Amino acid sequence: MNKSTPKVLLAGLMLANTITFAQQKVVSYAAKKVAVFATIKDNGKPMEQTGVLSFKTLKQPLETQTMVFVDPNKTFQTFIGIGGAITDASAEVFAKLPKATQQELLTAYYDKTKGIGYSLARTNINSCDFSSDTYTYIAENDKALKTFNIDHDRKFKIPLIKQATATAGGKINLYVSPWSPPAFMKSNNDMLKGGNLLPAYYQSWANYYVKFIQEYEKAGMPIWGLTVQNEPMATQRWESCVYSAEQERDFIKNFLGPTLHQNKMANKKLIAWDHNRDLIYQRATTLLSDPAASKYIWGIGFHWYETWTGSAQNFDNLERVNEAYPDKQLIFTEGCVEKFSFDKINDWALGERYGLSMINDFNAGTTAWTDWNILLDENGGPNHVGNFCFAPIHANTKTGKLLYTNSYYYIGHFSKFIKPGAKRIISAPSRSMLISTAFKNPDGSIVVVVMNNTDQKLPYQLWVQGNAAETISAPHSISTLVIN
Repeated sequence: MNKSTPKVLLAGLMLANTITFAQQKVVSYAAKKVAVFATIKDNGKPMEQTGVLSFKTLKQPLETQTMVFVDPNKTFQTFIGIGGAITDASAEVFAKLPKATQQELLTAYYDKTKGIGYSLARTNINSCDFSSDTYTYIAENDKALKTFNIDHDRKFKIPLIKQATATAGGKINLYVSPWSPPAFMKSNNDMLKGGNLLPAYYQSWANYYVKFIQEYEKAGMPIWGLTVQNEPMATQRWESCVYSAEQERDFIKNFLGPTLHQNKMANKKLIAWDHNRDLIYQRATTLLSDPAASKYIWGIGFHWYETWTGSAQNFDNLERVNEAYPDKQLIFTEGCVEKFSFDKINDWALGERYGLSMINDFNAGTTAWTDWNILLDENGGPNHVGNFCFAPIHANTKTGKLLYTNSYYYIGHFSKFIKPGAKRIISAPSRSMLISTAFKNPDGSIVVVVMNNTDQKLPYQLWVQGNAAETISAPHSISTLVIN
């Protein structure tokens, strides 16, 4: 403090600091209880409440003690929600199921009490690989979009989206993504196998998003947001379209952004990138360093498939984006376990991949997390190019029964307990064998998710402000601890 600082000002600063400290200490955790819910490999009781813990005073933990430190006074991003994609494939499989099984699926995902409380959904504009055919919403060469209609989606996809929304309590944050413009708008004259959007169709394609949103909203489905392009650096054998960072930037600032605003859609969350974590920083800095593009962009979407190179998941890259552009949102827009095999439907590694990603993504600043297909059949499809994958829930279309993989339960350890509007708080394990994240819900409850993907049983203590509760993390388990 400068010697010339007035005594009155000094006293005021001391008082302000005292008030802030006092405000942080208002909540006492000594008398609170901790409900523990766990999913443990091979015990057959997913998401079971395994106990209620009490806190005991522990002012100074020792190095020999395994701890998970939680600090509710340090808050970070606001949680938006968790959900999955309602694709053509999901909707077509859903339509084949008996009514009772359909209701089971809706309850499992979207019911806040009986299910895991999904509050977010993504769907495709035009066809994607998880469609039974390749389609658009216009006639060939209709640059003016005079023939635009969404009749294709009214048979399967729209009814499922509406039922999911109703089961979720009447509101779901639905966002939309294109895999490819119509073939005539592209350099390769093909919706498949990459290619680029031709400059002559930039405005027509920007208008296409607006038309889609307008038609969906007329049909009773409010659109929360949109991504510019699914996986814009991938030339796939299915629907795909390549944009360099500069091309995406210029399309946003000169066409898509202005077109949305001119059509009173400035409130729609415009999400750029929508591809893997490996190149995310280069894409983000190219787009967001240009104020004329950045002003339209709500956030940066990402997937988890950078592992195709043999790399581990690049969580650090998310932190770099969050550090550089803290005013922009990070949203996980797609992830699934590839190369479906029915023999592996009970593989415990399926869920552990989700748990690892979700904990690290949230700790890096992610505000919303979207799985890929909510439902696929017993073959990992339908998929019109044979790109069969795992989903959290599969349906046996011959028996009409649902098959729950452990991915469903791993996701549920987050989505059921962390409520929209929650704030992420500090969670810091003292051992690398445990990973965790934590949130403070709007009602004041604290949710801590702890995952153990080792073969070891790990006793540990949950420590909050000088109070500790003892528990055990079973081998290959995930637990949600709710302090209330």
